Formats: sequence, structure tokens, C-alpha cells
Amino acid sequence: MEKFGKSQPVKRTEDQRFLTGHGRYMDDDVPGDALFAAFFRSPVAHGRITALDLDAAREAEGVRLAMTLDDLSTAGVDTVMNAATVQNRDGSQALAPDRHMLAQDRVRFVGEPVAVVIADTLLQARDAVEMIWMDTDDLPAKLDVEAGGEPLHDQVADNRAFDWGLGDEAATDAAFQAAAHTVSLDVADNRVIITSIEPRGCQANWVDGRLHFAYGGQGVWAMRGQLAQKLKLEPEAIRVTTPDVGGGFGMKVMPYPEYFCVSVAAMKLGQPVHWMSDRSEAMLSDHHGRDLTSLAELAFDEDLKITAYRVHSKVNLGAYSSHFGQAIQTSLFSKVLMGVYDVQTTYLRVEGFYTNTTQVDAYRGAGRPEAIYVLERVMDRAARQLGVDPWELRRRNFIRPENFPYKTATGEIYDIGDFDMVLSRAHAQTQGFATRKTADAERGLIRGRGLCYYIESILGDPSENAKVQFCEDGTVNLYVGTQSNGQGHETVYAQFLSDQIGVPMDQINVVQGDSDQLPHGGGTGGSRSVTVQSTATLATIDVMIAAFTPYLADKMGVEESDVRFDHETFRAPGSNLTPTLNEAAETARADGRADLLSHEARANLDARSYPNGAHVAEVVIDSYTGETWVDRYTVVDDFGNLINPMLAEGQVHGGVAQGIGQALTERVVHDAQGQLLTASLMDYALPRAAEIPMIRFTSAPVPSTSNPMGMKGCGEAGTVGALAAVANAVQDALWDYGVRQADMPFTPHKVWELLTHGSVAAE
Repeated sequence: MEKFGKSQPVKRTEDQRFLTGHGRYMDDDVPGDALFAAFFRSPVAHGRITALDLDAAREAEGVRLAMTLDDLSTAGVDTVMNAATVQNRDGSQALAPDRHMLAQDRVRFVGEPVAVVIADTLLQARDAVEMIWMDTDDLPAKLDVEAGGEPLHDQVADNRAFDWGLGDEAATDAAFQAAAHTVSLDVADNRVIITSIEPRGCQANWVDGRLHFAYGGQGVWAMRGQLAQKLKLEPEAIRVTTPDVGGGFGMKVMPYPEYFCVSVAAMKLGQPVHWMSDRSEAMLSDHHGRDLTSLAELAFDEDLKITAYRVHSKVNLGAYSSHFGQAIQTSLFSKVLMGVYDVQTTYLRVEGFYTNTTQVDAYRGAGRPEAIYVLERVMDRAARQLGVDPWELRRRNFIRPENFPYKTATGEIYDIGDFDMVLSRAHAQTQGFATRKTADAERGLIRGRGLCYYIESILGDPSENAKVQFCEDGTVNLYVGTQSNGQGHETVYAQFLSDQIGVPMDQINVVQGDSDQLPHGGGTGGSRSVTVQSTATLATIDVMIAAFTPYLADKMGVEESDVRFDHETFRAPGSNLTPTLNEAAETARADGRADLLSHEARANLDARSYPNGAHVAEVVIDSYTGETWVDRYTVVDDFGNLINPMLAEGQVHGGVAQGIGQALTERVVHDAQGQLLTASLMDYALPRAAEIPMIRFTSAPVPSTSNPMGMKGCGEAGTVGALAAVANAVQDALWDYGVRQADMPFTPHKVWELLTHGSVAAE
């Protein structure tokens, strides 16, 4: 590792495998004796099931099994999907009616699974699904986030799942009454489909009383716990593995009905059962993201210091409360409610509603992009309304460096930051805007610039496991509890271990995604992976050094207290021996000391880190067509110390691309009957490579004090900052045309209507 040094942009080692077609994804390893699953899904958004007939499907060629909810229940399965709930403002618990693995008596969204068929081939399973006959008494589809309408659940008469609040409402109201200035803005955050390059899939096999479940997910241990609970098995009777995973973004964290159905089928039939979603099936059944509207209000004193912040959000939960659904826009939104601004008087109220749409759950950032989007949109509006430069308004209200650690109004402890320094670097890199704007105007183009200063909180399990094992061939296995979804974990983990112990990177194998290999793992999500996993790796190294020290002291003929491990070797005064860890392991193997060849530790982070940074977007609009594109994009991020700057920059690029996609093109559309009109990539507009500009990324590190590496997670940061940066740029471009309400996505038709009429016609 000496040739690299620390914090170097080492190229991804796994790319050789991926780019030459040697990646092994869920559909690449199907056993020869595998059976195939296909699901019958509701064709209507809302209706009571009056008849459901599987007889023809069960008699179809190649069919081995066809199951409804009753069949799962008869097999002893706990069919109710788990979902977290929040507490209402009045102290009562939020309403989360049961969601079963297959529909019970009633269907509530198009794509809801009703039955499953297992057959010898996929075509046979799909043909049999077409033979299932279901009759429904159709009910009106509810699509709006307001109380009332046709109840989706008998227990929720007005379709409102919860009415949640956080903060001091009375003090916030009083601050607004006393304010010298107040600013308000309605902010809509459009629903998006989480379109990972690889859809969801799974495979189950029951052998000798043990279930092997493989799936494309974001961690194996939580999934094992869910399977054990629902199938009523001991956790030790289940092995969960993951192959290579083609993207997750939060959507693949949680369990889905298909996983349990496939497992039950494998247990019943005694053969492997394989299921892989196709694209339209995924767009119907995978959890969606975002989908909320918020009224955001800021109160200011005479010096334009913020004195209070108030937000009232209405959230579309979909047809049911999903795994984390109620927490996303409540507790997770609140983690960064006030962003980077020094304000202690806040109140957040959130109402959640059931609608006849697919469930909404975690999507890259899970609540933090939504919170920062709302805050940074209203901050820009405040700058315009109060006649102050938007950069200056933010600077005036930043938490100052001397105030860290800083306890926010919602209870988070920001460990450290220098927001003014980061913003100043961004400002220096974005000069010349006025000249570009004038040149564009001469060509009939409109240029706008938008700023977002974001902060986010890394989330997930604060503890993690790691194991280091010395192999006979001289290589080293590093077992990790996280799961790569394409981020480059194999490279960064090997790079970090190599840097710490001196074993060359090409001799380190990163082993992930197998619940039999480690006793625990927190999986991947919430920008936790590299920070928490590296902390566990450091703890394992400490255990390893402590184990080798007395053994080597004896070999070196010195006192144990004299042995030190530094510069990648063991050393001691009075001895000429300077063994490396690999050499020490070879000696231990020759001596029969197997206990020295494998070391394991579990570490815990006592506090989170808080990545932050400034995003600056410049957009250009064709005034004749409304076509809008991002022309320049600048990011200055404080991620603390970087292990591999190249991978961090790649994460920023991917996150920004997802933010630009939501801002400009992506939007889920249903018709009045709840039918999904954007159920294919012909209809749902993902951003294309040509629509993403070159992104200028600069690191401005202020090392975190909450972990030994001084790191701050980077996985979600690009999206957290991109939404408001692009939206504020579009609003800036449209402001001189009298447009005062501009909401994502900024499609050509919408922008043309705004330019032409100053508003968008009702859809």
C-alpha cells in the first residue's frame, strides 16, 4: 500500500469483473432443477374480491403449486408484513392496518400480489397466471392526500394514518407573531419510481431442514430475522446470501411479499424456486419514493436572522404502511429539519394518508433529501422576498464553527462543521454567471442559477462486525457485514485494510452477503457502510495485533510490552526480527497455531457524522419550447477524511444524476382509476447520459470527531443537495417572467406553460 499512500483514488478492482460480463447477479445462477414463480397481481386499484378461482391454473401444464393467502396461512405462515408506526400529536398510536403477503378480501393498488404460481418453466408459470380468474366489486380510487374519500381500510375511516408533530408549537407560533418578516412557500416533492438497473429477485431452496434464501438486497441478517419470524423457523435454520446486486438505493432494504411466498413454495416442494421481476412488474410493485407536499414558513428578525421555522407536510403513504414508510417523512425528515442554520424554535407537523397507490418507503436519502429540499426552497424564496443575496442570507444564519458540537432543535448533535468555508469555495468556483446569462439571452435562452446548502445524517445500525482470516495460499479474507450495491465496497475495504496492516490489496478478498460467515451485520443503507465497516475493521485489527503480540514476543525473545506494530511490521527493541502480519501468520500456521489465523470484532459508533456541502446548478431554458437542461453543476462537499476520493466523487455523481432526474424528468402518473401510466421505460423518463452535465467536485474536509477515521458518509449526499439546487435554478430563470410557483419535475411542457401563462393547468 506504500505506493498509494492514504486517501488515494485507487481504481475499482471489481470493475474488471463487471465490465467483462463476469458479474454474478440474481438471474445468473439458476440451478438446473429450479422451478419458477410468477405472481397474479391486481389489475384494479381498489375493489372487493368477490371471486378468486385458481383451479385452471393448478391444472395447467408444468404447474407444481398455486397459492393464495389462505394457503400461506394453512402452512402456518404469519402473513402480516411488518411496518413501523409513529405516535400522533395527541399521544395515540398511528394507524397501520394489516398488510398481508397476498391480498385478503380486497385489493388496494394496481400490482398488489393476489396469488403465486410455481411451474417447471417461467413461461408455464406466466401462462398459468393468465388462467387465474378474479372478480371484484370495484370501488372509487383515492389518489389525493386529504382526509375523506372512499376508506381504504375499515379501521381508518378518513384515510389518515397519522398526525405527527415535533417541536414547540406554541413557542414557534409566538415567534411568528413577533417576527419582523415572514416568508412562506408551498413545496411539492413529486413521486418517483426507484429504478435500479437490476430489478428485485430471489431464490429459495429447502435442503435437510434448512432454508437457503438468496436475494438481491442490501443486507442478509435483517432478512434472515424476518424470514425466521414469518416462517416460524429458528434463525440458525436459515442461511441468507446475496450475489452481486445491481443497485438498491434503499428500495432493496426491506422485505417484500414475494420473498416469503417463494420461500414457502421451496419448503413445500423441496426444490429450488426462482423469481425475478420484470421491469413493468417492478415499477408496479417496488416501493416508490418521495410524494409529499409541504407548507414551509420562516420567521426573521430585523437583521434577517431566522427566529423560527414551521413546516406542515402531507404525505402519500400508498395503500399500506410499508416497512419504514411512516418514519421517512417524520423522524428521518426531522434529523436535518433546520439544516445548517442556527435556529432553536421549530415545529414540524406531518400528516400521512392512505391512497390507492404503491407504498412509499426509503429512497436515496430517506427523508433527508425531502427535508433539505423544503428548507432550501423556502430559503431561496426568503432571499428574493427580503431583497438579500441568497448566499449572504445563508451565511448570516449558519451555525458558527465555534458553536460545535451543536445540538439542533430536534435533538441531533452535529459534531463539527465549517459551512462558511465550504460555501466560500463554492462561490469562488461559480463566477461568471452574469456574463453567461447575457450571452444566452442574446440567443433566446434563459439562464438561471440555484444554490443549495445541505446537511445530512448518516443512519442505520451503529454497530458492525468484521473478520480477518489468513488463508493457506497467502491471501487474506476480510468478511464484512455490509452489502455492496455497486458502490465499490470491494475496493475501498481492501484499500483500507491494506493501508492498516500492509498486506497488498491484490491479496485481500472481501467476503460479503452470507449470514453463515459472520454472526451479525447491519447491511447497507443510510450512508453508513464505509464509516461503520471501517470502524469494525480497525477493531478487528486491534484484536489481531493483541493476539499476535505475545506469540511474537516469545519468538523475538523480548518482553510482550516491548512489541509494537508500526510501518506494517512488528518491531521490538533488542530484536532484529521485523515480521509482517503475513509472515507472522505463516509462522503461526507452521506452529499449528490456528487460533492466530482468524480474528473477529464488533464495533459501535457512539455518534453519527453529518456530511454537508454546497451545490450550485446552472440551468438553461429554451424560451420557445420550454426545454430545460442543466448546463453547469458544481459541488463542494465536506465528507471529512476520504479513504478513496475517486469512489466518493463517483457517489456524488450518481446522487446528483438521480436528483437531476427527479427535478427535470421523472414523475409517477396515475389516471383517475389508479392505473399507473408510467409503468415502462417508454413512459417513465429517467435521465439520460446526455442530460447530465460534467460535475465539478471539490472536497473541503473538516474531519468528523465521531469516528476514528474522521469520515462522513457520502452515499446519499449528491441527491440531498441536487433537488433544491436544480429547482432553485429553474425558479431563478423563471422569476423575471412572473412565475412565483415552480414545482418539479420541470418538463418542457410544464416550463412552456409557466412561461406562457405563469402557471400550470390542472392535471
